[in-house]
Amino acid sequence: MPRESCRAVATATPGGRDMHPEDAAFEERYAHDIIAGHNHLTIYSSLPGPLCHGVIDKKGVVHLVGNGRANHAGLGDGDVLRAVMNETALPRDNEADTDGNRRFYGFECVNLGDGRDPWPEAQKLAIEKVSAAICRAHGWTHRSVIGHLEWQPGKVDPRGFSMNTLRNRIAGRLGKKPDGPPKTSPKPPPRYEPFPGADFFRAGRNSKIITAMGKRLVAQGCGRYRVGPGPRWSEADRQSYAAWQRKLGYSGSDADGIPGATSWKQLKVPNV
Repeated sequence: MPRESCRAVATATPGGRDMHPEDAAFEERYAHDIIAGHNHLTIYSSLPGPLCHGVIDKKGVVHLVGNGRANHAGLGDGDVLRAVMNETALPRDNEADTDGNRRFYGFECVNLGDGRDPWPEAQKLAIEKVSAAICRAHGWTHRSVIGHLEWQPGKVDPRGFSMNTLRNRIAGRLGKKPDGPPKTSPKPPPRYEPFPGADFFRAGRNSKIITAMGKRLVAQGCGRYRVGPGPRWSEADRQSYAAWQRKLGYSGSDADGIPGATSWKQLKVPNV
């Protein structure tokens, strides 16, 4: 589901946003292709793609598929366009004298368009959020959102919900601060024991750090312990650490089993 902070990618002249599902036959035949982002393809020569800027599916997912001019609105009523641009009451659409494709953002909404196919709440919420996001980005109100049936004479979509109800939902959302993506606290960085210095590792040393080191050596396949590991530095610890140094590519005196700063950092001994 899109967050309200998402903005549709398009370069249409400011003036409104036209939202409509196509008729049932088109929807049944091309719904899969639309969702797959194939609006850039020409369905037939007289209607070249893209056919919208985005598709809103029934799960509430918004698929952005086009930008710039898109063949979605067609010719509509110039009086309606002026009302949308002035954000005044919409007149009845009774003419088809103005190109809406260069004026409106267009979103196809997956639905059979028969008035019976349900509109899931997730889908309606996505329509609301996308509309509010675009309006907020341009400084428009909910009056800049219209349906196809309000633009072009003879169109009936969307069917199954009221545009006034949708606009009221958009107005309510615009009256609040945008919710944006959920806030998540960054994961704290892993805490590892700092290198205690080579002199730390000597006979008689007793520390939880040595136990933690030994467990990491075992996890790396370098354990040479018969019992343990434990907190007291021992020959088994030295032999195990030497195996770790050899695993890292060290040899000779560099693999004597006494930890060094570089190999210790790579071992990532957890903080104790």
